[in-house]
Amino acid sequence: MNIEQRIQRLEDQVALKRLVDTFANLADNKDVASQMLLFTEDATVNTYFGDTLFASMTGRDEISQVFSGFLANFETVYHINGQMTVEVDGDHATADHYCQVVLISQDGEKQLKNTNGVIYKDEYVRIEGKWLIAKRVARFTWRDISELTVPN
Repeated sequence: MNIEQRIQRLEDQVALKRLVDTFANLADNKDVASQMLLFTEDATVNTYFGDTLFASMTGRDEISQVFSGFLANFETVYHINGQMTVEVDGDHATADHYCQVVLISQDGEKQLKNTNGVIYKDEYVRIEGKWLIAKRVARFTWRDISELTVPN
């Protein structure tokens, strides 16, 4: 591999990590409209809770509807991205990445903190020089729900 190829590989890896982090930041801001621009027009997203399929979505419109409906259940959302392994092959790439997702909701008089361990398996495509999510499988592997304690 020559120096130009090595530099391109590094640039692609950084761009894909930035894509994933931007997705998470937009989710935390509940900016679903901007999130949709990170997907291809015909993207697919399958979300599982454990081994149970929660939602299977195709296309930006359907993904947007499901994401908006889900996020409406929570006052606050935090994505804390962890390790990410990326394989790039020209204008296509795949990645596995881990994320801790914290969802804060109101239940009567108390606030609940719903902490989730999520593993994402993504497929990306570069279109006109920009990386986009073409396929995502999100697997919520564990969940811990507790009453939120707010400091005084």
